[in-house]
Amino acid sequence: MTDAVTPPEEPTNISYKLKRDVDGFIGKWQIWWQRKRFRWVVYAAGAAFLFLLLFWAIFARNLPDAEALIEYESPLPTVVRDVNGEPFQSYARERRVQLEYADFPRLLIRAYLAAEDKTFFSHGGIDYPGIASAVFDNIFTSGRSRGASTITQQVAKNLLLTNEYSYTRKVKEAILAKRIENALTKPQILSLYLNEIALGRQSFGVEAAAQAYFGKSVDQLQLHEMAFLAILPKAPERYGRAKNAEAAIVRRNWVLGEMFANGWITEKQMAEARAMPLGLIAQRGTGYKNIGGYFTEEVRRQLIEKFGETDKDGPYSVYAGGLWVRTSMNPEFQVAATQALRDGLLRYNAGKAWKANMGTIDVSDDKWASRFASTNISIDYANWRAGVALGKGRVGFADGTVGLLNGGPAAMKAGDVIAVVPNGANSFSVRSVPEVGGGMVVQNPLNGRVLAIQGGFDNRISSFNRATQAQRQPGSTIKPFVYATALDNGMTPTSIIVDGPYCVWQGASLGQKCFRNFGGGGAGPQTMRWGLEQSRNLMTVRAAADSGMDNVTDTFRAMGIGDYPDYLSYALGAGDTTVLKMVNAYSMLVNQGRELKPTLIDFAQNRKGKVIFPENWKPCNRCRAKDWDGKPMPRFAASGKQVMDPITAYQTVHMLEGVIQRGTATILRDLDRPLFGKTGTTTGPTNVWFIGGSPQLVAGLYLGFDQPRNMGGYAQGGSLAAPVFKQFARAAMADMPKTPFIAPAGTRLVRIDRKSGKRVYGAWPGDDPKSAVIWEAFKAETEPKRSIRQDELAARGDKPKKKDSSDSKSGSSNANAGQGPSSATKRDQEFIQQEGGIY
Repeated sequence: MTDAVTPPEEPTNISYKLKRDVDGFIGKWQIWWQRKRFRWVVYAAGAAFLFLLLFWAIFARNLPDAEALIEYESPLPTVVRDVNGEPFQSYARERRVQLEYADFPRLLIRAYLAAEDKTFFSHGGIDYPGIASAVFDNIFTSGRSRGASTITQQVAKNLLLTNEYSYTRKVKEAILAKRIENALTKPQILSLYLNEIALGRQSFGVEAAAQAYFGKSVDQLQLHEMAFLAILPKAPERYGRAKNAEAAIVRRNWVLGEMFANGWITEKQMAEARAMPLGLIAQRGTGYKNIGGYFTEEVRRQLIEKFGETDKDGPYSVYAGGLWVRTSMNPEFQVAATQALRDGLLRYNAGKAWKANMGTIDVSDDKWASRFASTNISIDYANWRAGVALGKGRVGFADGTVGLLNGGPAAMKAGDVIAVVPNGANSFSVRSVPEVGGGMVVQNPLNGRVLAIQGGFDNRISSFNRATQAQRQPGSTIKPFVYATALDNGMTPTSIIVDGPYCVWQGASLGQKCFRNFGGGGAGPQTMRWGLEQSRNLMTVRAAADSGMDNVTDTFRAMGIGDYPDYLSYALGAGDTTVLKMVNAYSMLVNQGRELKPTLIDFAQNRKGKVIFPENWKPCNRCRAKDWDGKPMPRFAASGKQVMDPITAYQTVHMLEGVIQRGTATILRDLDRPLFGKTGTTTGPTNVWFIGGSPQLVAGLYLGFDQPRNMGGYAQGGSLAAPVFKQFARAAMADMPKTPFIAPAGTRLVRIDRKSGKRVYGAWPGDDPKSAVIWEAFKAETEPKRSIRQDELAARGDKPKKKDSSDSKSGSSNANAGQGPSSATKRDQEFIQQEGGIY
């Protein structure tokens, strides 16, 4: 038997934990942490902190500052005024009129409180019971979220948040509402609401809505009208439509009931208001007169270039800055220019075939009316209306009405936009809108202010402004500046220039270029004045060549006409320019060669009345004084640099007066006042021009197709363009004094034989425009000198005696013997009388 071996026992693991007393907060914390209740409190606090952190990150981190509403400025339209300060247009995509809290009628405020927030003046920005009810409804119902937003929350949404429908936005609203209540007073909040709330018909704010729905201001509204406006925030596009009138009345009467329940109106007032119809007016325009469409569009373009279009572009933007803009537009001149140009276009278009030149739309379904309305095409001429051909002898209008066509051109198709005039009960005749275009500008030549612009037949048919945007060849209207260059380079109005064939070698590639007059032929040697009056091409080219074509193009640049190469063809108007540039250049001639910048905007003010454009604008505080205050009269220093010699400018104007009296624009002579001007006709002819005016007014225009083509051999500036100016001038200048053009200091006026250009002593200019003797303007020491030539003596019959020694001697002795001092004096007096006096 073997003894069993017992294995050794494994050592037991023993752990020791050393515990040391810790003093201070850490020790206490360890003691507290041993307690379960304390741990739960810490966990709850941490969860709460994490929740608040997440809440802030999700809802409150990027919220806008409610303090910004203290300085909030509502986006307001720009109002444009004419030269008399009367508003005639506004630039707005929304109807907005801002009022102060005191301007809102008390009943109107209560109507909105009854409809939107009865406890507005007592809550702190949030209606807690309403929010709980909305949350319950949104959980157990589907569709769009319903809320019980207070007026303060609506202000937060409209001005600081987006319009999304979500719980996230509702929470943000609530946060901002509390902040707004702390930053603003209740009247300030209510003013923001009543000025900014969207109420349909493109109107924001109750004043704009009152004008849009009732044609009244808020202080003229009746109780039932106030109640109607109070229902619009819920569904403006629904309640504002005539087809939903019944639903609108039900909702309006509910608001009246709420006002009565709150003790804000009597039962009698409620009953009377409920018995009233809605009384909505049809949608209408801005209420401004439709005048100067092309002028206002040019002003808008300049303002956008200067200040921007929307509020993102700056505080003075055109559609949000609330600017007040004073322009130089003269309404009487604008109406006259518009009528004259339209009549001229219609005269040219008379007898020509009808063409569809107003556009086309789809009329295959019942939505044609909305499509047509969206084009904004209309006509403001006599009793014409814009419509769309529907086929089968019918015409439709933008308001959805349909009329019958009394015949019509064979070329007309369904869908063509047409012009019609009424000729009976619901019957219309087709009219032809001219295919030819044109532009006209009227300017004050003393300061450059543009008084009228017409850029076509109607800006709502074609917005292209032919007066400022169309690049056209000016033709002979550029010739005065060629002759002005010649005057600056040694010539005078009586200089003789050959009206005969003129050719130049243009190089091997272009060969020889020969110029010709409009009617062909030539008249031989003639005075410069005659060449300008009769618009002779050959004389103009010779004057340009003799003066140096580089000098001529320098004059064009200095006068702002254009920057052209030094080719002779540009002396006849081959370069492109605009009506505005040409009219401004002629105005500088009247302004005695001093530079002018054409301006349409006199000044622009911000919504607080401060002038922000031009930067250096200063008021003339004593310019409109009722009586003399004993101090010197305010006088404005001449502005603009001298770009042409003042006498040269006057000489050019003086010769251009002859164009009216004897030249290519004699159709204007019977206006019977001092006028200057020049006609122009370009090759084709593709454009016909006239530019001219008086010392107080310069106007210019052209007629021509937008895509240049032949207007017909009969088309000339004197026969088509000048009559347009004449019609305008009869209306615009009717009450103007007949003031002559003023010659600058140093100008010498001398009697001249109009045909030969020679100086005249024994005759005086007459009243006949074709008088042989005229006054001519010269610079000092350039006028024709006194001369006794053989041919002149022969013409008078005074033949000079042959001199020999015996005659000389005999004459000398006879003179010494028989003639004393009295005889010599008599001969001098006879000579002076015969020669017309000493100059």
